[in-house]
Amino acid sequence: MDELRIGEFTILPGEQRKIHLPVAKLYTDASVSLPVHIIRGKKPGPTIFISAAVHGDELNGIEIIRRLIGQKKFAITKGTVIAVPMVNVYGVVNQSRYMPDRRDLNRCFPGSAKGSLAGRVAHIFLNEIVKHCDYGIDLHTGAIHRSNLPQIRADMSDPETKELAKVFGVPVVLNSNLVDGSLREAAVKNQTKVLLYEAGEALRFDEFSIRAGIRGIQNILRHLGMMRKSSAKRKVYDPFIANSSQWLRANASGIFHSRINLGDQVNKGDVLAEIGSPYGDVIDVVKATRSGILIGKQNIPLVQEGEAMFHVAFFTENDENIAERIESVHELLVPETHI
Repeated sequence: MDELRIGEFTILPGEQRKIHLPVAKLYTDASVSLPVHIIRGKKPGPTIFISAAVHGDELNGIEIIRRLIGQKKFAITKGTVIAVPMVNVYGVVNQSRYMPDRRDLNRCFPGSAKGSLAGRVAHIFLNEIVKHCDYGIDLHTGAIHRSNLPQIRADMSDPETKELAKVFGVPVVLNSNLVDGSLREAAVKNQTKVLLYEAGEALRFDEFSIRAGIRGIQNILRHLGMMRKSSAKRKVYDPFIANSSQWLRANASGIFHSRINLGDQVNKGDVLAEIGSPYGDVIDVVKATRSGILIGKQNIPLVQEGEAMFHVAFFTENDENIAERIESVHELLVPETHI
């Protein structure tokens, strides 16, 4: 098992190290660096990165990584875990999705060593982290004021990626094509298999999303033989795979009252929300155009005409079974007694 070199740092088999990978300096003369936690097993095995806050306001992933590596019993028996809890450090500090030049870091890959700050972060992350990795798990949330049901997005045309998506263990998997300039696209070109985990809302912690993410990562590490298998018997669910989804948009401007929650089944023609005027009149209603499961929604009860409100995924399976499965997983991870 060879030594691992990241930047100027060398990490040996069986070693754990926390490093800060220099990126650039701001005009204030303050340095920007990537915090990286490397955990290496004594035996050879796969290398996997776990990244969060590529969008700086998406905080659930930071907490997932913090809790995961903070567990007393968390140990890697073989291979290497490279955890990067804050890829977009500048965005986290400013509670912003974007980089200083308002660029979306997840559209700047593969980046450039002499480009903008976003391009440099992308270049360094790709060349110092991703290039070492066989696998990756990129943690995200919904945008500001939007919530996502815990879900995996992955290229299901690749057999191994499909298997990993199932192993992660959330009820819903969305078949998702690669997006130009994204971390996932750049990683795949590096022959790195990547899962994108979407759950919760920007600038908020969501306990269900956090616990589902931790359990999913542990499932992957055990599947890859990097962690010892748990002695506790866990119920294993095959996820439901959606090959398509649609955002339903407001057909009027006003104040809306939602009738559904994340994970609910919707049937074609169901009224999902009423849109009203400030004077109490109902202006219009938003109806489901097809049957499916609600996997994303806007949280602010104010909408402009044309604004995205509800994200519905479509399945070939029975939607009632999917809704029941989502509810059972929620009860398993966050029982009613949780405070």
